[in-house]
Amino acid sequence: MQARTLTVQQRDDGVAVVSLARPDRHNAFDDALIAELTEAFRAIDDDAKVRAVLLRGEGKSFSAGADIAWMREQGASDEATNLAGAQRMERAFRAIHDCKKPVLARVHGAALGGGTGLTAAADIAIAAESTVFGFTEVRLGILPAVISPYVIEKVGLAKAKALFLLGSRFDAREAERIGLVFKAVPDASLDAEIEKALGELMKGGPKALAGVKDLLASVGARAVADEAVVATTTRAIASIRGSSEAREGLAAFLDKRAPAWTEQRS
Repeated sequence: MQARTLTVQQRDDGVAVVSLARPDRHNAFDDALIAELTEAFRAIDDDAKVRAVLLRGEGKSFSAGADIAWMREQGASDEATNLAGAQRMERAFRAIHDCKKPVLARVHGAALGGGTGLTAAADIAIAAESTVFGFTEVRLGILPAVISPYVIEKVGLAKAKALFLLGSRFDAREAERIGLVFKAVPDASLDAEIEKALGELMKGGPKALAGVKDLLASVGARAVADEAVVATTTRAIASIRGSSEAREGLAAFLDKRAPAWTEQRS
C-alpha cells in the first residue's frame, strides 16, 4: 500500500492542519498528492468542527511544485490521459481556493512553480524571509498554466506576465511587495506569526468568515471559477508538456544539464 503523501490533523481549537508529506521530494506533487489534497479540502468543507485551515509542508520546503518525473510521464501519455491529469491538478488548486474555511499557508524553504501557485491559492500566506519563490516553468519548456488564474488574482496581470516570462526566482520580501504573500517575517518568527494569524481568524464568526469569501468571489474577478478559463489552462499545460521542447526541458532538469535551447545563443 502506498504511503500517504499528506496528513491532516484536527486541533482542539478548530484548526485543521494540512501538511504536505513528501519531504524527501521537497513536497513536489504527483497524482497521489493531488488526489489527497483534493480529498482533504473537500472533507474540510463539510466538517463543521473546522474553523480554519493551516496549509504547510514538512521538511525543508513548502513545495517545490510539480514532481518533474511525474510531469515528464504526463507529457509522454496519450492526449486524453495527459489532459485528465491536468484537470485533476486544477481541481486540487480549486479545492484550496474555494474552501469555505479560511486557508492560511505557512511558507518556508522553497515555494517554486506549483508551490508558488499553492501560495497564491491560499487566502492568506505568511512566509519566512529565507523562502525562495519563482515561476520557473518556462525554463523547463512548460507553462504555469493551471496556477495562472490564482496568481493573477493575487498579484495582477502585469506582474504575473513579467514573473511568468522571466522565470526568475525572488525572495519573500519581494513576494510581500507584490502581494503574493500577506507578510514576510524572520524565519525564527514564522510559527509565532502563524499562530497569531490563526488566533485572529478565530475571532471572526464562522458564517461571517465564509460570507467574506463568498462576497469577494462574487464581487471580484471570477477568472478562477470560469469554466472557459479552466478549459484553457488545463489544455495549455497538457498540450505543451507533451511537446518536444518540454521533453527536452524536463529531461535536462533530471539529467542536471542545461536544456538544448540555451546553447542556441550567439
